[in-house]
Amino acid sequence: MPDPGQNAPDFRLRDQEENWRAKKDYLGGWLVLYFYPKDNTSGCTLEAKDFTCMLDKFEKLEAQVVGVSPDSASSHQRFIAKQELNLTLLSDPDHELLKAFDAWGLKKFMGREYEGVIRSTFLIDPKGVIRAGWTNVKVKGHVERVLDKLRALKSNHA
Repeated sequence: MPDPGQNAPDFRLRDQEENWRAKKDYLGGWLVLYFYPKDNTSGCTLEAKDFTCMLDKFEKLEAQVVGVSPDSASSHQRFIAKQELNLTLLSDPDHELLKAFDAWGLKKFMGREYEGVIRSTFLIDPKGVIRAGWTNVKVKGHVERVLDKLRALKSNHA
């Protein structure tokens, strides 16, 4: 996992509307970048809904929330519509950004090993520097922890 204090890796991925989004687009404000395995699965839906419910609190702290998964832009569109999400979701089918953040790797489930998304979240400051990170995230209570950390970081940078 990239360490706090390191520059966040550069990226250029398509969002749910097929528009290109790059790291430089988010400079000047805080970015909550979260990696999740798959649209419309139980844990991923809960996490996305939690971020959507708290989005106004993140925005008051001048932070944007962006999710990343290997799913296609059209899958993201369906996910957003079905779950009534208010998030930007980026498509990383080649796992480039996932790998850059060590959010792609070996997982185990019911005795079987496979490669997949390691649920992770990163707080990136307005200059593009990683200030906090979580890996192997458990969804319950996670969004609140991210928000609390953002508040603490912003008060330290004030």
